Amino acid sequence: MNPDAIGYMVAGAALGLGAGLTPGPLLTLVLTQTFSHGPKEGAKVAFTPLLTDGPILCMSLLAMSWIKTHPSVMGIISIAGAIVVALFGYDCFKTRAIILPEMNIKPGSFKKGLLTNYMNPHVYIFWATVGAPSTLLASDSGMLAPVLFLSGFFVCLIGAKITVAYLAGRFRELLSSRTYLIIMRVLGLALFAFALFLLRDGLRFLNLIN
Repeated sequence: MNPDAIGYMVAGAALGLGAGLTPGPLLTLVLTQTFSHGPKEGAKVAFTPLLTDGPILCMSLLAMSWIKTHPSVMGIISIAGAIVVALFGYDCFKTRAIILPEMNIKPGSFKKGLLTNYMNPHVYIFWATVGAPSTLLASDSGMLAPVLFLSGFFVCLIGAKITVAYLAGRFRELLSSRTYLIIMRVLGLALFAFALFLLRDGLRFLNLIN
């Protein structure tokens, strides 16, 4: 298998884990549905990015297909993506133990998950500055690379949230333990490394480095 394709799969997995485990609107909904109605309802929320992110990715890719022919614009977007990913990494480092909610809300997990994700501006920012550009760059290494990148991202994103739902249902204390914080720090380092690669690509597009 092409080493570049494997590298993109690892990058996608790191991004997916970071997005899946970092506290945010969707993870909060996963937890509230889990505690109110069980892990099955939390898992339903975890699957919603498969529907919400697809259309956003397609729109971003259409825009990127034109932007890709303009290296200077690609360079600026890559640098912006590096900043976004670095901020994700910073969020991992400043993460504290999850405060587990005790809300009692009605079912309708899938619908709530769709609405939450569509209304989350971070989803649009991620795909416009990181997800879509990385997918296009991966395509330069063959058709397998972008498939592995997106597969790694979605499998780890959804898998991380399902794992959180399961652990929240079975071992509430684990999400507020030191183990969770250590995992987040490691993910933060991985995201910082990916941000450096995006920064390098951006500087190359701008012909500032070789």
